[in-house]
Amino acid sequence: MSLAFTAVVLPAKAADPGLINLVMPDASVIAGVNVDQAKNSPFGQYVLSQIPANNTDLQKLVTLTGFDPTRDVHELLAASTGTQNTGLVAARGAFDPSKIASVAVADGAKTETYGGITILEAPNQSHAIAFLDSTLVVAGDLASVKAAIDRQKAPTPLPSTVLSQITQWSTSQDAWAITTVPPSQLHPANPPSLPGTNGINPQAMLQTVQSAGGGVKFGNNVVISAQLTSDNAADATQLQGALQLLVSLAQMQAANDPKAAALAQSLKITTSGQAVNVSLSLTEDQIQSITKPNANVKGGRKVEKPIRQM
Repeated sequence: MSLAFTAVVLPAKAADPGLINLVMPDASVIAGVNVDQAKNSPFGQYVLSQIPANNTDLQKLVTLTGFDPTRDVHELLAASTGTQNTGLVAARGAFDPSKIASVAVADGAKTETYGGITILEAPNQSHAIAFLDSTLVVAGDLASVKAAIDRQKAPTPLPSTVLSQITQWSTSQDAWAITTVPPSQLHPANPPSLPGTNGINPQAMLQTVQSAGGGVKFGNNVVISAQLTSDNAADATQLQGALQLLVSLAQMQAANDPKAAALAQSLKITTSGQAVNVSLSLTEDQIQSITKPNANVKGGRKVEKPIRQM
């Protein structure tokens, strides 16, 4: 059932410069979410409505720390160099650092002062969190958190091409992600072929792609967009053909996977010079249908699985 209201789709604002300054200059993947914009959309309101009013874990968190993630987080930014078990998440919001710290220490966290900032660390010091002020927090592996503290005081600017991509996607989308390296470098050395695609290898498909970005715009419809930029127009056309083949194969699986077939039917794939543009627009009802568990299909109608008695 759709929500009984409509929302004005506001233009997204550029990513917070204070968050961008914390990102490591050699990041290979950067992603952001305008939380305020997302949660005020029809779909965001639907997601919030799925959180039980009597959620004991959430209530305990609010009671102990005064922090309510459904209310107090305004923007998120995440970045990684691609190295395993490393990365950084930064958030803009409203926090009570001393209250949160006292709860964390009581729960076993260690503390360390670095650059005048108190860092809360896991007992094995693998991961940490630090409040740079009452509106800004960073979390990740300990080395990344310390490096972010250093960059807040002495920013290391990101390359201009990366800043341009961040501006492009963050001002047009509510949630977005970019790669600063060719996407093929982010895949395992020998990724498996995609099921049901006659052996199509995703790494081979992306071999000519030099940069990529994508995002989600929340409104009465949820619009998903992506752009893959190849070496030249000929490679872009070839990539479009490969993606279109995947769409056709998915549509052929309608009997076995109607949700995937419906998604494939809604996909639009076009080229513009060296770029391949992919877009998908979904209504709230479609998203709810996709996210619900599959029911068995029998005799043309859905049959829920029986609950086995214990």
